[in-house]
Amino acid sequence: MASATAVNIGMMDPAYFVGRNHILSWINTSLRLNFSRIEEAASGAVHCQMIDMIHPGILPMHKVNFEAHAEHDMIHNYKLLQDAFNKLNIQKHVEVNKLVKGRPLDNLEFLQWLKRYWDSMNGGAVNGAPPETPSCPLDDHLQREIRSLNGQISELELSADCTERDRDLYFAKLRGIELLCRRPELENLSMAAAVRKILYAFDAAEGSLPS
Repeated sequence: MASATAVNIGMMDPAYFVGRNHILSWINTSLRLNFSRIEEAASGAVHCQMIDMIHPGILPMHKVNFEAHAEHDMIHNYKLLQDAFNKLNIQKHVEVNKLVKGRPLDNLEFLQWLKRYWDSMNGGAVNGAPPETPSCPLDDHLQREIRSLNGQISELELSADCTERDRDLYFAKLRGIELLCRRPELENLSMAAAVRKILYAFDAAEGSLPS
């Protein structure tokens, strides 16, 4: 039976300050996966696997849909998970409607809680580990390198998102200017002609770039 102290934790518990990269590393190492985003665990299959590793046989793994993409398939997995919680007397409500939406924050918080429960059971040791021989733990230097690289990747992803938003914004503005210059009452003005010349010269220059 699960310990109440292992599952009843408040939002200020250190468990909820565990970072995304740490959670992903835990999932990938434990289940031999290669997730790069928290949302990839939204189907509920990962959660079922983790609980089955801690409590072998408590959850009918043959019923878990590992290819779940549709919400009704994900809901099925979370029902299996909630049934396992009930059998173990784990006082944790699975907020299925939030988790199946794939929102990163909702899924991260639930995985942070699950990691806390995992660590609380047998000091983090598991009963149903995968049959393959576990890989050797990474040394501290390599772990620091990985954390640093993950941080750089996150920064680059954020920068790329910002650049894409800026591109779309300025493209929309230029398109608006072009349409304005084509209005019948403006298209014959010298200013409108000059603006169109600049816009189309830019397009011509882009078209002349080597492939």
